[in-house]
Amino acid sequence: MKLNITTQMLTRMALLVALNIILARLLSVRVPIGGAEGLRIGFGSLPVIFAGVFMGPLAGGIVGAVGDLIGYFINPMGAYMPHFTLTAALRGIIPGLVILLFARGRKEVGIFPLFLAVCITLVVVDIFLIPYFIETLFGVFRAVLVPPRIVQNIITIPAYTVLLFALGRAMERVLPPVPGQAALHLTAKIW
Repeated sequence: MKLNITTQMLTRMALLVALNIILARLLSVRVPIGGAEGLRIGFGSLPVIFAGVFMGPLAGGIVGAVGDLIGYFINPMGAYMPHFTLTAALRGIIPGLVILLFARGRKEVGIFPLFLAVCITLVVVDIFLIPYFIETLFGVFRAVLVPPRIVQNIITIPAYTVLLFALGRAMERVLPPVPGQAALHLTAKIW
C-alpha cells in the first residue's frame, strides 16, 4: 500500500489532528474510576476514524498517533504512556483496513461497512485494549471499567456511524479529491 502524500493531504491530516486534540482534550468529559481516567465521553475519536475511513489506514494511524502525542504535550494528564498512543493509532488504522477489505476494487461503500468499521474499532480499542492497559498500568480491574464502556459504545457506535456518513457525503460535495488518491464514495445503500 502506497501513501501518496501531497500538500493537500497533509493539510487535511493536520486539520484532523487539530480537531482530535480539541475534541479529545478540551471538549470531552472525563470520568475517573479508581484514580485513573476510566471513561472519556466525547467525540475525540471521530477525526481519527474519519481519517482512517476516507484517507486510508496509514493516514488514520498517523492522525491518531500525532494527535495523541501533541495533545499530551499541550495538555498532559499524568505521565506519558505509549500504550495509549498505540490505541490512538489503532483508532485510525482499524477502520481504514475494514473499509479497504469491504471496498475491494469498488468505489462505493454503503452504510453497513461503515458501521462495521466503527463497531470493530471501538470494541477492540475501547472495550478490550484500553481497559487492559489501565488494569496493567494502574491496577484498576477490568470488571469495573468494561460495563460503563459497553454502555457508552452502545450510544457512540451508531452516533459515529451517522456522523461519519453525513460528514463523508458533505466532504464529497465540498472538497475535491486528493490527486493520486483513490476516492471513496459513500452510498445510501446498505452494503
